[in-house]
Amino acid sequence: MKRFSALANLFGRAPSKPIQEHMTLAVKAAAELTGFFEAVTSDDWEQARQIQQRVTQFGQQANELKKELRVHIPKRLFLPLPSTDLLELLASQDRLPNRAKDITGIIIGRRMSIPSSMHEEMNEFVQASVAAAEQALVAISEFDKLIESGFDYRELSLISTMIKQLDELEEKSDRLEIGVRTSLFALETQLPPVDVMFLYNIIDWVGDIANRAHDVGGRLHLLLAR
Repeated sequence: MKRFSALANLFGRAPSKPIQEHMTLAVKAAAELTGFFEAVTSDDWEQARQIQQRVTQFGQQANELKKELRVHIPKRLFLPLPSTDLLELLASQDRLPNRAKDITGIIIGRRMSIPSSMHEEMNEFVQASVAAAEQALVAISEFDKLIESGFDYRELSLISTMIKQLDELEEKSDRLEIGVRTSLFALETQLPPVDVMFLYNIIDWVGDIANRAHDVGGRLHLLLAR
């Protein structure tokens, strides 16, 4: 009964509210990656494990809310947007905590080390990808105001500007990813081949945080165009 009441409160004003709550949890999970990589590059594995647990917790909370939303969104009769569009936006958001869990899980599980010469640029790369996720949250945070305004031009323009800023952050992440990959390529012959393979996977997955955040922005942009 308590869960139902909480969900009813989330849906109180607009269907966008629970979508925003889910995105908040998703980005909390992704944002933990900044401290996680700082701990890993500092060889502080106890701190890294604690952060991994927080990533898992945020991911579990987001997953529980996602399940509730999938059940209740289609049952609302007077949605200002098609329920399928909202569910697709939800699915895009859900990929953020999933990828954050992938990254922290494999690094902790294998106790992976990152070459010292790559520490600074790797941390910068992670920060850029997280910044893209946080910008996607900023855009989603305006979603309820957009619906309540009846898709007012000023709100449309504001969110469009936010999405453009998200595009720029995703492009910055892509540029930094190229640099990190180049640095790892230069070190390949000095590292065990298996370590190299997993490091390339981690680089790809960190970049995927920005890509998935960009997907959220793209999904939101499609909603604006309808």
